[in-house]
Amino acid sequence: MIRELAAFLFQSLLGWLGIQVFLSLIFLLYVRLSRTKILPDEHLPKAAVILCLRGADPFLPNCIEALLQQNYPNYDLKLIIDNEADPAWEIANDTINELGVTNAHIAHLRIIRHNCSLKCSSLIQAISDLDDSYEVVALVDADTIVHSHWLRELVSPLDDPQVGVTTGHRWYLPTSKYWGSLVRYTGNIAAVVQMFLFGIPWGGSLAMKTEVLRQTGIVEQWAQAFGEDLMMPNILKQHGLKVKFVPSLIMVNREECDLLGIIEYLQRLILYSRLYHPRWLAIVSEAVSSILFPTLVILLFLFSLGDAQWEVADLLFKSYSIYTLGLLSLMLFVEMQLQPVIRAQGKPGTRLSLAMMGRMLLAIPLTQWIYGLAMLSSVWISTVKWRGVLYRIQGRWNVRLVEYHPYDFLDQPVDSKISL
Repeated sequence: MIRELAAFLFQSLLGWLGIQVFLSLIFLLYVRLSRTKILPDEHLPKAAVILCLRGADPFLPNCIEALLQQNYPNYDLKLIIDNEADPAWEIANDTINELGVTNAHIAHLRIIRHNCSLKCSSLIQAISDLDDSYEVVALVDADTIVHSHWLRELVSPLDDPQVGVTTGHRWYLPTSKYWGSLVRYTGNIAAVVQMFLFGIPWGGSLAMKTEVLRQTGIVEQWAQAFGEDLMMPNILKQHGLKVKFVPSLIMVNREECDLLGIIEYLQRLILYSRLYHPRWLAIVSEAVSSILFPTLVILLFLFSLGDAQWEVADLLFKSYSIYTLGLLSLMLFVEMQLQPVIRAQGKPGTRLSLAMMGRMLLAIPLTQWIYGLAMLSSVWISTVKWRGVLYRIQGRWNVRLVEYHPYDFLDQPVDSKISL
């Protein structure tokens, strides 16, 4: 019985590794062959870039400065900050004044809605305040430091009437300081491929026409939702529109994350995905293949050693080694293929030293276990704390803000580079 189970796990791991390689190659082929037709100045519509802030993110001045130095003829930056006492207010105001620009506008969140997230409340306010001259709305997160052609490359594909939303994806840089950062990097490689395959936009770098916002009723959906982006594919599909991924908008994130922070982040992300992800069952299936099977191999290997079943133990050891080394090779291959995209933005790539590759190898099982722990614990979670705000979530359209206080410096992480 144990021998048969070991053989099944061996075949399952190698089969799943092959699937991951195949899907990653599809993604990389798209990245290599995709070409975005950049519109000339006279064809670029007036755009509003919306940045919602609560708390001083580690690289917030860099984010705002980059957003205000876009190679785009006609756009305004709209900042919605939680309140005027928020640490982000002074940073944003000082950065704008130092640059001496006139196309940036700061407002505080006037109405705190209690049946959606604070970010959704901010987005609703920002879009409601726009006049009819704005033809495009771009959303960006405070952890996104864009390059100078970001807005032009984000808006240009919207010229295709079948494209409802354009988007990029986040790419983390692994560091040797925090294991949480390395776990997040490892998990994000798979997440980027998944989001591309499922047509999932990322709210940290996203654009859509204002007429699409009105036509699809997305803003009305935000008024009772926990997040803004995962719901979009199903809504757009109902109106014959699609999500367009732009490879040149893979944005580097240099923020740090400790292990406790990554677990809290993953619990929130998994709960959010369970509510709105259009292919949630596929995510569960992927988790079983990526987390459960390798863990069973380890447990069965230890049992086989204790029971002196050396042939079974040898088979399990080989299967786990091939699988893990295969994943490491795949991670390195994807990293190297995307480095030209990152270097083209003038951003640093990952330093692939032997020490780093060794840590990446150790991070693979650690990532599997932490993701598994986060997925299991998220099953019983009905309350979520996000940037000091407590929400009770009982359904995708049943979100309740139950505890709010203005953000202050006491909420900031001790390490200034750790994600909020």
